Amino acid sequence: MVADFGGTYHAILGHPSLTKFMVVPHYSYLVLKMPTEKGVLTIRGNVYTAYTYEEESFKITEAIDLSIWMTETATQAVQMPSDQLEILEQQVPRKNIKSKEHKEVQLVDNDPEKTALIGATLDPK
Repeated sequence: MVADFGGTYHAILGHPSLTKFMVVPHYSYLVLKMPTEKGVLTIRGNVYTAYTYEEESFKITEAIDLSIWMTETATQAVQMPSDQLEILEQQVPRKNIKSKEHKEVQLVDNDPEKTALIGATLDPK
């Protein structure tokens, strides 16, 4: 027996409910199977709908997290003395920073502008 119905109500069943109804969930296929008097009842989920709802829940969670972060930041800003509220200017990173991990190699003999960074521990061959 397959129950195919489009309802507007959704339920989240926990382990006690699944145990009570003797449900066997197949999460990979979005299928629930449970025994009935007339055979096995199969309830199928819709992959597109599940994906859409999951995507929407991620957006809502992100918005809530951002809202909480903004509230905490505003609260901390109110509690700080005004002389500590200055926004410092960022220093622009220098183009040629010497590193022990990377080595700058000139690609064209006559043009020092054309360079590449390679690992400093590479074999010269």
